[in-house]
Amino acid sequence: MSSERPKAIPTVQLKNDRVVVTEWRFAPGAETGWHRHGYDYVVVPQTTGKLLLETADGNIEADLTTGVAYYRGEGVEHNVINANDYEFVFVETEIL
Repeated sequence: MSSERPKAIPTVQLKNDRVVVTEWRFAPGAETGWHRHGYDYVVVPQTTGKLLLETADGNIEADLTTGVAYYRGEGVEHNVINANDYEFVFVETEIL
């Protein structure tokens, strides 16, 4: 975890009693900060590239492709970092 990294910018696009849809924008090197997901969620990348996931078990590099969604279950803990030299964007839908 580094306080020197810029922070990713979340913008909630939709929130109701069933879902929260958030667009995340990451400048090069930006991070979310450590967090734990309280709900199942689906991510749809809007950019193709690499994200670095810092986890309690070590770092994982994820190759993501524009438009190719993935699912994760509640309880995931990590810090997500843009490992590209360009802006990276994804849309996250939390299932409440």
